Amino acid sequence: MMRCAVLGDPVAHSLSPVLHAAGYAEVGLEDWSYDAVRVPAGSLAGFVADLDPTWRGISVTAPLKREALAFASTVTGRARLAGAVNTLVRDETGWAGDNTDLPGAQAAIRERYAGPVRSALILGGGATAASVGLALAELGASALTLAVREPRRAAETVAALATHPSAPVVDAVRLEDVRASADVVVSTIPADAQTPDLVARCADAPVLFEVTYNAWPTPLVDAATGVVVSGLDLLVHQAVLQFEQFTGRPAPLEAMRLAGLAALAARAQ
Repeated sequence: MMRCAVLGDPVAHSLSPVLHAAGYAEVGLEDWSYDAVRVPAGSLAGFVADLDPTWRGISVTAPLKREALAFASTVTGRARLAGAVNTLVRDETGWAGDNTDLPGAQAAIRERYAGPVRSALILGGGATAASVGLALAELGASALTLAVREPRRAAETVAALATHPSAPVVDAVRLEDVRASADVVVSTIPADAQTPDLVARCADAPVLFEVTYNAWPTPLVDAATGVVVSGLDLLVHQAVLQFEQFTGRPAPLEAMRLAGLAALAARAQ
């Protein structure tokens, strides 16, 4: 038996077990399992240190992505750039850290939208905002604005985005001061923080990237007039990359996507 899991807090809502299990079934990995395990902030290193050799891979979600960066024995350049690790894979040195959110976000956007990405407004300033912002810089965005409750608390993410080799112009503003005129609006904030005023100011963006897949559709999605990229799009594309790192096999993207859609439909009933 080979074991994998997603760790976070909260984590019971995660669709990752559904996606990975569907992938295992599709390619015939009958001895592989994937669970969701609640691991509070500050507990990641202790939890992983106690895992036996049957554990192969770990997906890391909030609030543990920056803890995972410090914990990993080796770290990829993109994870170092993002300042966050969402993927841990056991190797001969311990646990190797990667960030599949960054390439997963690129793939999710390009699957839905082929137009120019010159500027972006990102609602929120956490680890996911950093990864998606870097993905947008990879796609050509030269101006990135973070909209947060308190700009000083987004300093780490602003710094991470500014280190991208393309040297984008990065600034942070208060959510109440948002003036959306970007090619892409990214929301990493919960649905209950999407006030009518904020929604109205973001509704005309050519692309809305709503990173959640819970409480769907969010107020921003309901009001969007352009292309919508969903949190499930992001989850599937980054999970495909994790699956391949964990198993060493090509991932069955469509089987994983269909399993996620079915699970969301069941939740909505």
